[in-house]
Amino acid sequence: MSDYSLGTLEETILIILLMQEESHGVEIAKVYEEHMKQAISLPAIHMVLKRMEKKGLVKSSFGESTPERGGKRKKLYRATPTGYKVAHEIQERRTQMWSQVPKASFNYGIA
Repeated sequence: MSDYSLGTLEETILIILLMQEESHGVEIAKVYEEHMKQAISLPAIHMVLKRMEKKGLVKSSFGESTPERGGKRKKLYRATPTGYKVAHEIQERRTQMWSQVPKASFNYGIA
């Protein structure tokens, strides 16, 4: 088991990166909004990506410059093998915990 602690937003963005080979901030925001049904700001995404890059869970590089961006290059992110391992461990722990929830719990609050 790794010693990485991830918040919910970090975990969600890491999973989004694992869903795609590489991605940039705007694309991550679109996928986040599609799956989470709520908006997220680009500064929030970039802050999380920087934090995860420091932890070694994400790696960044610059793409090619494009005329649409006035010659600016996009910063692209991808999950590292360590990022995949950490995400997988989190998923395994959650699956194990959910397997221990009694089926009667699913009727909680139903009259």
